Amino acid sequence: MITPEQPGPEQHPDAVSAAAHSLGDDTLADGEWHHLHPATPLLRGGLILLAVFGYVIANLRERLVSIFFGDQFAGEYEGDPIDWIFRENLVGWALLGLAVLLAILILAFYLSWRMHTFRVTHEAVEVRSGILFRRHRRAPLDRIQGINITRSFIPRLVGAAKLQVSVAGQGASTELSYLGSKLTDGLRRDILRLASGAKGEAAPAPAHQRPQSASDLVSERVNEFLAPELDPDLAEPESVVHIPPLRIAGSVVISGTTVFFVLMLIGMTFAAIYGTPWVLFSVIPAMIGFLTFYWSRITRSMRYSIAATQHGIRVGYGLLSISNETIPPGRIHGIEVRQSLLWRPFGWWEIRINTAVQESSGGNQSQAQQRAILMPVGTQEDVMRVISLVLPAIPERDATDLVTRGLLGTGTDADYTTAPRASRLFNPFTWKRVGYALLGDVLVTRQGWAHRSLVIVPLARVQSVRIAQGPWQRRRDLASGHAHTVAGPVTARVSQLGRDDALRFFDRVNSAAQRAAASDTSERWAAIPE
Repeated sequence: MITPEQPGPEQHPDAVSAAAHSLGDDTLADGEWHHLHPATPLLRGGLILLAVFGYVIANLRERLVSIFFGDQFAGEYEGDPIDWIFRENLVGWALLGLAVLLAILILAFYLSWRMHTFRVTHEAVEVRSGILFRRHRRAPLDRIQGINITRSFIPRLVGAAKLQVSVAGQGASTELSYLGSKLTDGLRRDILRLASGAKGEAAPAPAHQRPQSASDLVSERVNEFLAPELDPDLAEPESVVHIPPLRIAGSVVISGTTVFFVLMLIGMTFAAIYGTPWVLFSVIPAMIGFLTFYWSRITRSMRYSIAATQHGIRVGYGLLSISNETIPPGRIHGIEVRQSLLWRPFGWWEIRINTAVQESSGGNQSQAQQRAILMPVGTQEDVMRVISLVLPAIPERDATDLVTRGLLGTGTDADYTTAPRASRLFNPFTWKRVGYALLGDVLVTRQGWAHRSLVIVPLARVQSVRIAQGPWQRRRDLASGHAHTVAGPVTARVSQLGRDDALRFFDRVNSAAQRAAASDTSERWAAIPE
């Protein structure tokens, strides 16, 4: 049974050969079907084997203790499966069954690897997989939203990495896990070049020499562990933002999670004092859970980097498991710079983004949340650098002034259209912060007092514009405006504007969005216009 997803037509041989020729001879993007890393079945199914092995060890622990340390250290183990096999004289059959099981596992791993192939053409990335139930996934190049390379700890030991091609749509992304680390970097370069629409000969891929000895192999693995980016030619040598480790740790600890944890401990203490001491037994598990959360957040944000490349911006992070994602131009649909009340004394800000990539209902939501964070924590100067990197079309001087007033400004502003005094009934603390402005091809909105928020939306990515007015707003001649983009954590809205200002918001944003969309060329960002 074959269940294709977005099946595409067969590629024309001349087009495939032309695309491969433009990328060079040493490339996986040649239109031919290729296999994944030989260790892929073990890396993907290793957890199941470890679980089975752990179950066996747990059931035979007393016998193993007896074998390695003597009977005086072992407990009673008569009646375990091995004892029953010896008593019934089934040793030969047991060994035969074990050999058959190993043969089935090896055959299943081999068939899984053999039947899992991929190819990259000038139109799409295609993956075929499955032994009994065949599956065919196709990711069109013109819908690519980003390419992410993840080098987890265990795969890095064998020189493997995972490449994920993020495509617009829910659960539409295509994953190649696993490939050789060097091949992964080269394949990402080739896919981005094909998706960009660039013409002409590509730069030759860096030659990769196989290690000649065990010491060469060890040196290569060590270099992969120390280097977050194996293809530095694609990125600027220096990240535009450097985050000290103490700032990362502090930003994770000084958060709402810690406030919740402290309140929970206080509640447990009062409960233990006033008649339910058993709740103290849940303190240690709770502490382990929170410490695990802190450790995970801190290690994921370590070694953060963001830099410009030929095909967009490159964002890297991770301590033990390294991830770096390339986001092509025009793939960011919304940017939010926000600051919580707890971060205000330190002057820290976080940047989140919207992209058209949406995880399926059974997808990795933690990975989706991590992908939405463009900068985990930074100063106001860091925010300026990132904004200039993501939106290079905005004049730097104008952007710096406008964003600064958006982050910290309140009240009447020459560029921002703000909320009137009549909106105090609805926003008694934040009405002076509410406002919006149009700067070139972007819409800027600001709001929030306890949690400050500045949203920047490229007008070419606006899906629709809406104004709304409820009965209580109508009595005070107010209305709210919304600029809709793809689903995500970033929302561009201006609440409680004056009625006339809301109507102007609708007309101005709608007209500007149409003009920006008509002149947008980011679908093929490197193509030469005819």
